[in-house]
Amino acid sequence: MNKNTYVIMPVYNEESVVKEVIEQLEPYFSNIVCIDDGSVDRTVEEISKTSAVLLQHDRNKGQGAALRTGIQYVLRDTNAKHFITFDADGQHDPSDALIMLQNLKKHNLDIVLGSRFLGKAINMTKVKRILLKLAVAFTNKTTGVHLTDTHNGLRVFNRNFAEKLQLRCNGMAHASEIIYRIADGYFHYDEQPVTIRYTDYSKSKGQSIFNSFMIMKE
Repeated sequence: MNKNTYVIMPVYNEESVVKEVIEQLEPYFSNIVCIDDGSVDRTVEEISKTSAVLLQHDRNKGQGAALRTGIQYVLRDTNAKHFITFDADGQHDPSDALIMLQNLKKHNLDIVLGSRFLGKAINMTKVKRILLKLAVAFTNKTTGVHLTDTHNGLRVFNRNFAEKLQLRCNGMAHASEIIYRIADGYFHYDEQPVTIRYTDYSKSKGQSIFNSFMIMKE
């Protein structure tokens, strides 16, 4: 069951959904690493009820920092060949991650990125769609990497890309940093249609749509 693949999941105050998200992943992936980014609710307790490995930050440092911690742990302590980044708020579909992994392996790619604009974005507001499209246009122009969705948390990449990534941005700007790394390293990449479901919960947990401009600015 994809024994050489590790799912990296940043988690912050997700007590109501994180256990369910992990349980949805478990039939597909046997190695799940949750990085609790300084949660102050019962998130750690809920993760402890699952098979996931738990890493903890002593305070909230940001999603980029959580991903960095998870990737460094897997590189250091395992022989993982493939990595998956997966949000903890229930927006992603584990079956999409599996298809992306199969695409990566079949075509010998370095990274496959999920795209809600090639797939489906259920219950996404019109304003968010417009702002995300603007972010895509800006990132494509400044990086030379041509994507339809540049701020999707669902990604699959190989060990070589993980070793070269070396995330420096602690916050949400890590999404743009990953795209710049693809361009700088001339990595082989592809996009895969995925479904993102915006629920009332995920909308309340997600970043403000206006943060797209701050991400670009960083």
